Amino acid sequence: MPQNPYISIVVPVHNEQEVLEELYTRLTATLDKLGKSYEILFTNDGSTDKSSAMLCDLHLRRPDQIRVIEFNGNYGQHMAIMAGFERVRGEIIITLDADLQNPPEEIGKLVAAMEAGHDVVNAYRENRQDSWWRLKVSKWHNQLREWMMPKLKMKDEGCMLRAYRRNIVDLMASTNESSTFIPALALTYAANPAEVGVAHAERSAGTSSYNLYKLIRYNFDLVTGFSVFPLQVFTMIGVLISLFSFAFVVFLFARRLIIGPEVEGVFTLFAIMFFLIGIVLFGLGVVGEYIGRIYQEVRQRPRFVIKHILEKNTISSSGTKRDAIAPGEDAAGLKVQEQSTY
Repeated sequence: MPQNPYISIVVPVHNEQEVLEELYTRLTATLDKLGKSYEILFTNDGSTDKSSAMLCDLHLRRPDQIRVIEFNGNYGQHMAIMAGFERVRGEIIITLDADLQNPPEEIGKLVAAMEAGHDVVNAYRENRQDSWWRLKVSKWHNQLREWMMPKLKMKDEGCMLRAYRRNIVDLMASTNESSTFIPALALTYAANPAEVGVAHAERSAGTSSYNLYKLIRYNFDLVTGFSVFPLQVFTMIGVLISLFSFAFVVFLFARRLIIGPEVEGVFTLFAIMFFLIGIVLFGLGVVGEYIGRIYQEVRQRPRFVIKHILEKNTISSSGTKRDAIAPGEDAAGLKVQEQSTY
């Protein structure tokens, strides 16, 4: 059997045809310089451009080192990474976005930190090259997350350039959760995490797959997946409103005894009522998020569907390694697995 690589790079891809060639060149050059065995797993997350054909070409260039997982639709960045986690063979697993905003040349910093004895290495972007509003929103969001979930120590949760020990990845893959936030999940299992600063670049081509709705869903996955803080907040709000309402009823009853019947203040009461109804509806929405996640888990539907996997099929026959051309495979060693669900 072939020896497992030392490093596995997992790269989710969604409509990145403009940067894939440059990513391939810089990533392989960086890994070659490290002088350690490696593999690269690209997960094509339902791309509608030429990404699929380009990934196939990259695999043919380096069939021993590049594998491609092809989804039959778009399941999201974290599911694309999870699909890679379930198939990695390395001891150190590194996740990297395909957009080149986190330069592949920074991978060496994460490998060095892992070899120093850490089991999870998170990166934070230094001198971020984003618009001012994204910087502000990111800063406020990190501050809010630190307040709500103080146990999750991350300077920059939006940076996907991260490294994990193999046992951490195996634990994450075994959860089979329908929705999760990988960096936070890794920290719940980590015994000796660390953080390193990495460079950040402007997006040279293409557009981000994250729109406003996806960013909101992303934050719901983080908060509801790793904290009951929102539920506790609404419990406290309910207690305070109940106490305030009781005091207000006592006040109105006393006022009625002293002054007599009156109709003044009707609009004020309506305003208070609408405000309280708004809080109740918002609270029901938060509870619904938790119930919805429970509903997704108990259905046990596939988290994603794999259309096929491109990889070189190497087998051992009488102690001799050879490239096997199995049914459904071409002479270049392109193995096309049947459709499977996970």
